[in-house]
Amino acid sequence: MTEGSANKLLNGDACQRISVARKASKNGFAKSHSLFQEPHKYRRPGGKNQNVTQSNHSLYKNPFLESFEETPLLVAVLTYMGYGILTIFGYLRDFLRHWNIEKCHVAREREEQKDFVPLYQDFENFYTRNLYMRIRDNWNRPICSVPSAKMDLVERVSHDYNWTFEHTGKVVKEVINMGSYNYLGFAENSGACADAALESTRKYGVGVGSTRCEIGNLDIHEELEQLVARFLGVESSMAFGMGFATNSMNIPALVSKGCLILSDELNHASLVLGARLSGSTIRVFKHNNMQSLEKLLRDAIVNGQPRTHRPWKKILIVVEGIYSMEGSIVRLPEVIALKKRYKAYLYLDEAHSIGALGPNGRGVVDYFGLDPKDVDIMMGTFTKSFGAAGGYIGGKKELIDYLRCHSHSTLYATSMSPPVAQQIITSMKLIMGEDGTTLGVERVRQLSENTTYFRRKLRDMGFIIYGNDDSPVVPMMLYMPAKIGAFGREMLKRNIGTVVVGFPATPIIESRARFCVSAAHTREMLDTVSGSQSGAEVGDVLQLKYSRREKPLPPLAWMAEESLLQD
Repeated sequence: MTEGSANKLLNGDACQRISVARKASKNGFAKSHSLFQEPHKYRRPGGKNQNVTQSNHSLYKNPFLESFEETPLLVAVLTYMGYGILTIFGYLRDFLRHWNIEKCHVAREREEQKDFVPLYQDFENFYTRNLYMRIRDNWNRPICSVPSAKMDLVERVSHDYNWTFEHTGKVVKEVINMGSYNYLGFAENSGACADAALESTRKYGVGVGSTRCEIGNLDIHEELEQLVARFLGVESSMAFGMGFATNSMNIPALVSKGCLILSDELNHASLVLGARLSGSTIRVFKHNNMQSLEKLLRDAIVNGQPRTHRPWKKILIVVEGIYSMEGSIVRLPEVIALKKRYKAYLYLDEAHSIGALGPNGRGVVDYFGLDPKDVDIMMGTFTKSFGAAGGYIGGKKELIDYLRCHSHSTLYATSMSPPVAQQIITSMKLIMGEDGTTLGVERVRQLSENTTYFRRKLRDMGFIIYGNDDSPVVPMMLYMPAKIGAFGREMLKRNIGTVVVGFPATPIIESRARFCVSAAHTREMLDTVSGSQSGAEVGDVLQLKYSRREKPLPPLAWMAEESLLQD
């Protein structure tokens, strides 16, 4: 789409030559009222090798590049076969457990309660018993240090195939942490943030013991909310003690029965729960697909509510800044254009993007250079880039005043712990440069450089990497169920801590390892993770280099000499 034609679509109707599949009028043109045209049937961004998703270029100041390489056919077939074999053996083991040939460790109803309504459904727990339990040792590992660039793990063993674990008393030292959401490296026990939090503890204590609307509203909470509003560029904001509850308890206060929520199919569980608790009608659009979103918007306006066909009270579009499993970034300029055209409201969850994106670290709005006023509800968490806990909502003063009176998180939840609030204040001032140093800006820049370097290196080695080139969330595809556990164990043997994810958190054939890049990571650490003695070796041993992209040519020996001659 050219810039001129895109502007015509934004300003009003445009005539477009229609395809053979559509019935043309006499003059061969069709009237189009759609903001974003869909040239062909939607399929997930991907291609035979590596396809880059396209965007409406007139809305973007910089190139917007995201890649989702297609799953190789043989790998997909072998993955389904792997799950099939595990399922067959699972049924066999359940048969043996039923006849007490194999010991059953799962919770069961007592014989005297057989006439009660069952608390446990054996079939529903099939996946947990027979698939998850095989690789359970890759999760819930206890750590005994600050979760910074490196961490210490408590060693544990299992003598009953991961049903129970025992601590050996040993500690695995200096494990490179590639799993924590410590994007800017503020999860630390020394430095300005730690010192300020310690001083706050001496002044206020650790707990408040009351809600904000009673006697739990401290001056430090007021300072935090004013700072967050300035940081976001909005009129007002309010802070909450739990990030998950910020979504799940505030969405029901904003929409209710008679309202419509349009939710991205990959939205976080907290957004899904909040939408369900609201009682609103929920419709899901394909991930980051503007044609799918616009179709739902047009249908909602044309048809109205089911049965009555009355207009919807509100239409709320719910999206995330960075999607934590895909590593993709929301197409915010296009979402805002649709929101304005169809008079909908926009709820933006910046849990992973705030602090991690944008030249000033102010999230996806800053990343695209947009006006914060174009986003009706700006939500985010303090648990990631700020190394603290809790969440926030920012927007117009009327919105925040309304939530103070109607949000369950405000009326019933205990106030945020003072040292946690101080950690957020100090780290946010560092990012904004209000401490008189450039430390915060340097961390934002370092995160961007680390992200670009690490993504490029993994791709060049032949791994399939999902997501946006600027996203610090880096999913590396594993696919097969047996490789989920094997990858996590092999990386830990090399003192590298990673997060591995499989079904049902991902599609069944898209199991992956998820790396989270931090500004605290040095170039040497990233080289260690992807180096020949660790990541590359594990990739060769487990045969994980599925990518069919053309690999870059190795640099020629004479190139450096030639460049010196040119200088």
